[in-house]
Amino acid sequence: MKVMNNILTVSELNRSVRQMLEQGFPLMWVAGEISNFTRAASGHWYFSLKDPSASVRCVMFRQKNQYLDWVPKDGMQVEARALVTLYEAKGEFQLGVEGLRRSGQGAAFEAFLRLKEKLSSEGLFDQARKKRIPFFPRRIGVVTSLKAAALQDILKTLRRRMPSIPVLIYPAAVQGEGAAAEIAQAIEKASSHDACDVLILARGGGSIEDIAAFNAEIVARAVADCPIPIVCGVGHETDFTIADFVADVRAPTPTGAAEIASPDREDLARRLGILHARMRRMARHGLESRMQHVDHLGRRIVHPSEKIAGQHSQLKHLSARFDSAWRRQLEQRVWQVRHLSQRLSKPDLSIQSGRTKEAGARLASSVSSRFQLTRNALLKIAAHLEHLNPSSVLARGYSMVQKKSGEIVLHASQVSKGEEVGITFGKGCAEAMILSADQCS
Repeated sequence: MKVMNNILTVSELNRSVRQMLEQGFPLMWVAGEISNFTRAASGHWYFSLKDPSASVRCVMFRQKNQYLDWVPKDGMQVEARALVTLYEAKGEFQLGVEGLRRSGQGAAFEAFLRLKEKLSSEGLFDQARKKRIPFFPRRIGVVTSLKAAALQDILKTLRRRMPSIPVLIYPAAVQGEGAAAEIAQAIEKASSHDACDVLILARGGGSIEDIAAFNAEIVARAVADCPIPIVCGVGHETDFTIADFVADVRAPTPTGAAEIASPDREDLARRLGILHARMRRMARHGLESRMQHVDHLGRRIVHPSEKIAGQHSQLKHLSARFDSAWRRQLEQRVWQVRHLSQRLSKPDLSIQSGRTKEAGARLASSVSSRFQLTRNALLKIAAHLEHLNPSSVLARGYSMVQKKSGEIVLHASQVSKGEEVGITFGKGCAEAMILSADQCS
C-alpha cells in the first residue's frame, strides 16, 4: 500500500479495507431472505440478503451460478456460502456468493453434494458405463412399494402399451427408516434371479425427506452393480436423486419410466402396417417387372424354320458381299501391276535429269547462303576483337603507364614524386619521372 505523508487515496483506502475483510473473515454460510434479485445481461446475479433487522448486498458471478439447477426469487429463504468483501469502485460492503441452497436443506443437501461428487469421481455417472435399454424386453421388473400409487401407474401404463410382457415385482419400502437397505436388497435380488431384461426403480412424488432413500450410497452402489439395465423414475420431473445419476436412464416420472422400459403396441402395429404395405408394394412391383420381362422374351421367341430361313438369307447376302469385295480387290491389284509395268518399261530420263539439276541448283544455293552467313558472323567477331585490342585503344591517343616492377598504374596514389615510370604509346614507348602525384577532379 502506497502511503505519502500518511494520506491515502480513496482507491488505496478501499483496497486496503477489502483486503482486511477478505483476510479477516473466512468463507462462511449466511442465512437470509432474498430481495431485489436481478440478473444482469452478463449472467451475474445481484440481490440482497436480509433478516428483520438488517440486509447486505450480494453478488453471485456467472461462473458460480451456472451450476445451480434453480433460480432464486424475491422472498425465498436461502443459505449462501459467501466471502465477505468490498466493492472498491463504490466502497460498498458486499458478499461474494460461492454457493446457494434453499434453507432447510442444510446438512442433508451438503451430504447429497458430497456423495454426488464422490460417486462422480469414481465414474459411476459416466455415460460410457450405462447400458442400453432393450427395445422389446421379455420381462420387466419393478422395484417399489406394493402400496405405492406409482406401482399402479406403472402397471396401468404397461398394460396399455404392451400387455403381453410379464411383470415381476420386487417389493421394497421407498421411504422411512431402513428403506434404502430394502431397495438395495430388492435390486440385488432381481440381479441374482436374472429373470428380467429391464428393471424399473420408482416411487411417487414427495418432499426431500420422502425421497431420501434414493440418495443413499447403498442404493447408488446397488444400481451401479446391477447387470440389468435400470430405468429410474423417482418423484416429479424436477426431482433429482443420486439414483437418477447412476441409473442407465432417468425418467421424469414413474409413468415415464414404464414408457421407456416397454414398447408401444399401437406404435408397433402402425410400423408393422407400414412395413406390410411396403412389402406388398415391393412384391407387386417385382411381379409386374417379371411379367414385363416374360412378355419381352415372348416377343423374341421365333419359330425354328423362320430363324433358319433368316440365317440362310443373311448367309447369301454375306456371300454376295464377299464375292464383290474379292473381285474389287483383284481389279485393284491388276491395275497396280499394269501401272508398275509401264513405269519399268518406259523410264523417263529427261524428268529424272531435270529433277537432278534442280536438286544441284538448290544445293549450290544453300551452300552459298550458308557460307555467306558464316563469313558475316566471323567478320563481326573480328571487329569486336579489334575493338577490344589494347593496341587499338593506344592508337586512338591513349597511353599506358607502368612502374619499373611492371605493375600498371591505374590511379595517382600508386606513384610518388621522383619515381621513374615507363609510358607505352600507340607507336613506341618512353621513360619519364613523376614530378608530382595529385588527385585530379
